[in-house]
Amino acid sequence: MNLYVEEMGQENAETIVFLHGGGMAGWMWKKQVEAFKDYHLLIPDLPEHGKSSDVKPFTIEGAADRIVDLIRTRAKGGRAHLVGISLGAQIILQILSKAPEVADHVLISGMLVHSTPHTETFSKLLDYLIKVYQPVKDTDFFIKANMRAYNVPKNFFNEFKESTYLIKLESLNRILHENTLFQMPEGLKHADVPVMVMAGGKEYKVIKESAQDLMEVLPNATGITAPKLGHVWNIENLDLFNRVLRRWIMDENLPEEVSFIK
Repeated sequence: MNLYVEEMGQENAETIVFLHGGGMAGWMWKKQVEAFKDYHLLIPDLPEHGKSSDVKPFTIEGAADRIVDLIRTRAKGGRAHLVGISLGAQIILQILSKAPEVADHVLISGMLVHSTPHTETFSKLLDYLIKVYQPVKDTDFFIKANMRAYNVPKNFFNEFKESTYLIKLESLNRILHENTLFQMPEGLKHADVPVMVMAGGKEYKVIKESAQDLMEVLPNATGITAPKLGHVWNIENLDLFNRVLRRWIMDENLPEEVSFIK
């Protein structure tokens, strides 16, 4: 089965591909769609998410292969600017490790990357946490708590709730394992593509450490922090996110509100 893809701006010269975070769907880029009408936009729902919930099984490598095929067949000139948060950012890293030629400028934020394998104890703990999470995942109370954790505005409740419902329990298991156990892909050192590596100022320490690790591997990376912002800051502060993205892909100076990662 093919991924569900929102497409607009086919008359424009350059393509942007937006990849959403885990447990969400293309709706999280709603405000970016409004702000980038002068670009050709491709916004897929990832496998086992949203309107692609029947596209199985989810793996980061498999999702990356699907996005590469999408770019080669539908993006202008077979290349695109790639934008991803969290799980979407991990998929972009997988793309950069295998097919960097499809990427123009890249912006990734909030990605978890491990440079060493996890222990068996960690894997067992993850399995236990998934079992605890499953019985409550579809309750309004837990959905609202999840939204608060990500600083997602209340007006996105219906979209967030629908995305949560559409993810089956077996899908949830696959997605969380792929996301949490994701390792630094081999081949990134050969991806000589302009990459913006970002982290919200309120991110967990491990996310900020992942950004630092990527800065040491990617040959053409710039790192910035968005102070006082969280994981899905494209929703939390859409004006700043949109200005950063537009200036980045146009090779212009970045806004003064962001801080560079040394």
